Amino acid sequence: MSNQDLDPDSTTDEDVTAAKEELIKKCEEMWKDLQEYQNKLSLIGTETLTDSNAQLSLLIMQVKCLTAELSQWQKEIPEILPLNEEVLVTLGKEEFQKLRHDLELVLSTVQSKNEKLKEDLEREQQWLDEQQQIFESLIVLHNELKHQTVTESRTFKELKTKLHDVKEYKEKLLVTLSEFLEDHFPLPDRNVKKKRKNTQESTIQLITLHEMLEILLNRLFDVPHDPYVKISDSFWPPYIELLLRNGIALRHPEDPNRIRLEAFHQ
Repeated sequence: MSNQDLDPDSTTDEDVTAAKEELIKKCEEMWKDLQEYQNKLSLIGTETLTDSNAQLSLLIMQVKCLTAELSQWQKEIPEILPLNEEVLVTLGKEEFQKLRHDLELVLSTVQSKNEKLKEDLEREQQWLDEQQQIFESLIVLHNELKHQTVTESRTFKELKTKLHDVKEYKEKLLVTLSEFLEDHFPLPDRNVKKKRKNTQESTIQLITLHEMLEILLNRLFDVPHDPYVKISDSFWPPYIELLLRNGIALRHPEDPNRIRLEAFHQ
């Protein structure tokens, strides 16, 4: 074989056309033989059997036919297609070009996938970095809140202790005030006879100064927007005057029959 025969560029279009026609002719002949064998098998498979073992007999016949066909093919000597060197070179060139084209497509696809994977990787890495920063920030915040919680818990305990002490001190003050008022400001007589405007006498139950102050104090804290209390017959007038003169109680600017406790806590 000369170098000119091996050179793919030296092959003419007529040679390629002749080689293709020859291959097509061989393929058509082989296709006709295949169709003929298939038709024979189809005719065998459609035979109707009436005995009880029809299905088994049909399978046995098909196996025999296939065995005979296999034996025939084994006896056949494969025919080598009559291809000359120019045809082989032309076919090899075409196959090489087709393979090259397919490989280029595969390479392009792989490169495209690699680029996409690279972008996905960068995006995932960015997301991971952001999550890591968030996690670190949450750790710092958790430590700060934990420290703050400990501090607030300590402060709450201190306030609770102080509140308990204040309540105890308040109870002591109330007891002391009650004892002081009972000792130094007693009522002259709990049953005092007074005449009403209709000149009828009635027995009035007076209250102590301690009870008067308790009524005024409760009104001041329960109804701060209207702390005034109407002076009833159970209020002893000397005690009312005592509270007014010493600035402990105040009269209503428009109704002298109503008084309130001075808001010393404001």
